[in-house]
Parts: sequence; C-alpha cells; structure tokens
Amino acid sequence: MMRENAISDPQQEQRVFSMRVMLSVFILLGLTSIILFRYFDLQINRHLDYVTNSNKNRIHIRSVAPTRGLIFDRHGQLLADNRPAFTLNIIPERAKHTDQLIAQLDSLLSISDKDIARFEKRAKRSKGFAPVPLKYNLTEQERAILAVNSHLLTGTEVSAQLMRFYPQRELLTHTLGYVGRINDREIKNIDPESYRGTDFIGKIGLEKYYEEALLGKVGTEQVETDARGRVMRIISKKDPISGSHLTIHIDSQLQGVALDALKGERGALVAIDVKTGGILSMVSTPSYDPNLFTSGISQKQYDGLLNSPDRPLFNRALRGQYPPGSTVKPLFGLIGLQHKIFDIDYSIYDPGYFFMEGIKRPWRDHNADQGGHGHGVDLAEAIIESCDVFFYTTGIKAGIDLLSEQSALFGLGDITGIDLPGEKRGIMPSREWKKANRQQNWFDGDTINMSIGQGFMLTTPLQLAVMSARIASRGKAVVPKLLKSIDGEEIAPEFAPNPIEYDDKYWDYIHQSMVDVVHSNKGTGRGISKGLSYKLAGKTGTAQVISIHEKEKYDSSKIDKNKWDHALFVAFAPADNPQIALGLIVENGEHGSRTAAPIARKVIDSYLSNSYQESRHNDASKLTQYSPTPIEDD
Repeated sequence: MMRENAISDPQQEQRVFSMRVMLSVFILLGLTSIILFRYFDLQINRHLDYVTNSNKNRIHIRSVAPTRGLIFDRHGQLLADNRPAFTLNIIPERAKHTDQLIAQLDSLLSISDKDIARFEKRAKRSKGFAPVPLKYNLTEQERAILAVNSHLLTGTEVSAQLMRFYPQRELLTHTLGYVGRINDREIKNIDPESYRGTDFIGKIGLEKYYEEALLGKVGTEQVETDARGRVMRIISKKDPISGSHLTIHIDSQLQGVALDALKGERGALVAIDVKTGGILSMVSTPSYDPNLFTSGISQKQYDGLLNSPDRPLFNRALRGQYPPGSTVKPLFGLIGLQHKIFDIDYSIYDPGYFFMEGIKRPWRDHNADQGGHGHGVDLAEAIIESCDVFFYTTGIKAGIDLLSEQSALFGLGDITGIDLPGEKRGIMPSREWKKANRQQNWFDGDTINMSIGQGFMLTTPLQLAVMSARIASRGKAVVPKLLKSIDGEEIAPEFAPNPIEYDDKYWDYIHQSMVDVVHSNKGTGRGISKGLSYKLAGKTGTAQVISIHEKEKYDSSKIDKNKWDHALFVAFAPADNPQIALGLIVENGEHGSRTAAPIARKVIDSYLSNSYQESRHNDASKLTQYSPTPIEDD
C-alpha cells in the first residue's frame, strides 16, 4: 500500500497542469485585453487630448516687445532714441553658490546693496533656468571685465535690450519727458496685453501723452522647450509692430539758445509759431538729465533733485502759475477799445496814485515817487510807459465781468489744449470764481488789482505765449501744439472754437503801442532795441511776490532774493508780419525790462536772423550781439 501511494498519477498531474495553463492563458488574455483597450483609449479615443497637453508642455508662446517710436525735432534732429543697453544676469540653475558668485562679481564691478536686494526679490519669483538681472547699464569697461573673467563666472550672462536714450539730455526734459519702469499703481491701469514683454512706460511729457502711439504692438513667437523649460528652437514668429515716429514743432537749436539765455535762473520761456500754433521752444530752468530715470535713478540722485530749492523737477512753463503783471495791459486796453469802454482819444491825469471813492488807501503807480506820468496819459502811453493809474481807472470802468469773459478768448484762465499732460489752468478771476473759492463777494478793489495783472490773477508762461500769439495774429486763435507729424503725416493746425473778431483799427493801435514799448525813447523795453533789424513788439512786466505797505518803498537789498519781484516779458516779431510769439518769466528777476526782455531778444534774434535760417548749426554766439540799456521801471 505504501509503495502504490508513492507512485504519482500521470493523468492527475496532466489535468492539474492543463488547468494551470488554461488559467494562465485566461489571465494573459485578460491582461492583454486590458492593455489593448487602454492602448486604444490612449491612442484613438484620447489622442487629441494628450497631443494638446503635450504641446502645452513642449510649446510655449513668448511675447516679443516692440521697438518704441522715435521722436525728432522739426528739422529731423533725433531727440528720443533707442539704444542697446547691457544687463548682467545670473542663471540660478547654473550658479552653484549664488552668494559666492555675487561676492566675486562685487569685487570686479562693485555691486550695490540695492542691486543685490532687487536680484534676491526677483530670484524668488523666477524659475531656476531663467536669467535674473543683477546689474543694469553695464559700461564698456564693465563688459570687458566680465568677458576676461567669464571662465571664472559660471552662471552669469550679459544680455542686450533696447533702452530709451535722450541724446540732447537736459535740453528738452520737461517737454519730452522720459520713460521708466512700470510701477504698481500704473500696472493696475494699463492693458496687460499691450505691455507683455516690456517693463517701460512714458512717465511725463510727450512720452506719456503719446504713449499709445509710441508703444507699438507686441509680437509673439512659438518656442519649443525641453522638460525643464529650456528653449530648444523657435517654431514660428509674429513680428512686433514698432511704435510710430513723431516729429514735433520744437527747434532744438532755438531751444538751446533759450536754455542758454536762461542759464543760472529759475524761469520759463515758451515760443510759438504764430501761424500754426506749433511750439518752437519750451524751456523750464533749471533742468535735469532724463536719462537718469530710464533704468532707475538712485535714491541719492532722486533726493537731490526732489529737495533742491530750485525745483528742477517742476515744469514751470506748463505748471508754474504767476501774476502776469503789466504784460496783460495791451490785452486789457484792446478789450476796452473794442467794447467802447473808452476810445483812442481818451486820456487821464496820473499823479502817481489812484483813489477809489470810499477807500482811504491809495493804489500807487510804480513811479509814484516821481509824481506819476502827469496829464494827458492815453492808452498808448499807458502801454509804452506802463502807467498803472490808467489801467486802475479803465479797469473799474470795464468791470470784472467783461475783462474776465474776453480774456478767456485769449487763452487766460483755462487750459490751452496743448498736447502735454498736467497743464495748469491759471486763474482768470470772476465773481463766480471768488464766491466758489474764497466764499466772498467781488469788490471793486479786486478789479483794480487785477487790472495790472496782480491780485487773484495767475497765468502760466504758456498762456502768456498763447495770449501774445493771438494778439499778434489779430485774433487767429490757434491752439498750441507740439506734434507736427506722425509717421510723416502732417497734423493740421487746430483752432479754438470761439473766434476773436475785433476791429482792425484797434489791432493796429495795440500793435503799434507794443512796438513803441521797444522802439520808442520812453518805452520800458527800449533797452533791447539797439541793433534790431526788424520791428519787435513787446510788453514788460514785473509781478510782486510779497506785499509792500503803501508808505514803504520796494528795496530788494533788504529782502531775501526768493522774495524779489518776478520779471516777465511778452513779445512777437516781426511786427508787420508776425512769425514768432513768446512769453517768459524769470523768477525773482525783479524788472522785466532788465532781466526778461534781453532773453526774449536773444531767442527772437536767433529765430529771425538770416544766418540762422540759412544754417541752423552755426554757433549761437555768432548771432547779433548787443548790450541792453538798463531801465528802472517794468
């Protein structure tokens, strides 16, 4: 029995083996079916889904920043350019020890704490393989140092990008403005799609006003990357559209003459083409180099500009608001004539002061100590010799309502419409204005003060230039503009909606009176008439900064210079066919005749001289030279 049990049963074993084979086959077929089904599902049913996802991981869309449009002056002089700037980057993935690498770079280039802090902030948000900027605007010497030591600086690279550059530097800062890096406030107000690929935006001036035209359109490129995001190849590309090129009315040569004439002063000058309204020159001094702001100004440099008592960041031409002083006397005289407040034959007696009924305090003339201008002072003499008493008298006769309403036609008390951001309105006071802003009624004493450009009245140098141009053009109310053409397409002049329709004989009278301010023996501006080969029409002005008691006399030697009177001048030339008009102020320059008028003479000489028209590039020192005669009144 034991022997029989020890002998195996071949048939039983065969059945067990067959069952196991069959089970294995079924399992194999089942697994194979699952795999085939999964394969079918992946390759057929879900093929497009996985292809799409794969391409998303492999193919990326990158933005390509457009080239910012260029800006030229009226003669094709390049004012705003794009130049390659070089940046030192660190690629964290390739740099074994970033801190040690930065310390090594610091020993070669002097890396600032601000550069390091900015790098660390950006490195936290960046992918390891993406370059992170460490130092901007590398000099040629710094690039050479990096090239020589490149074998020791694994993980660094130098990249180039186009950066805004202003070759004229401080010459046109307040007009052109500048671009800078987009800040947190700006990023909330811009279209992010338009600024993909660029970090810069116009901050002030023309750069800001024409930002949309200058920016251009962003391009794109499809790139293939590996699993770690490195670019392997460019698959396709849509080129960006460069920004538009702007040509402006500014003449950079004339601008240079004006800036040089105002050198060392705090002031502003605006010159306008009488026929087109084009701004020929717009200067605010002191100025500064806008290139400091394009890549990020240092805190020390910015604090120096911000805290300077001369306020170089302030655009006086556009935003400075000053009492116009006697420069508005021709305008008020013209308004009085046109509206029959007085006629050409009207005259007054000027004893040097003016009393209004019911008020004991007198309003003095600037030459009250000499007994005034005497008998028979008519409008022409009042303009030529700047007689205050005449305008005290006629101002009361005209009244604030007429003066305020008509002055607005000449550009006072409102924005002029110039194509620059941030223009100030000035103040052309009225009854309504005083009630709203001072919560008081208007008094005749207010009208007397305003009649000589004092009191509540404030104007900008731009408004004074516009006023001069509208007087020069006999009421042709051209709106001041900087843009001359865009991509070669000329921009037509723009006109104010309300025409100034005054009688020709009154225009003639006022023009001749302003000519006599400069060319007659009694004119307050006669000091600049020497050597003039053309007729220059002008009006001097002096605006008080502080009040002087009626029994006291203004003495600049007893007060700080920053409290001296402002010096102003308005002018146009040639008087018989006006081409250029201007308005200017010299802060604390005291007398317009001695300080402001000679500056205007230099600028107008430069524009009208034959040598200037034939060759703009002649040195300004070769233009007509003269020595102004000192004049004591305004």
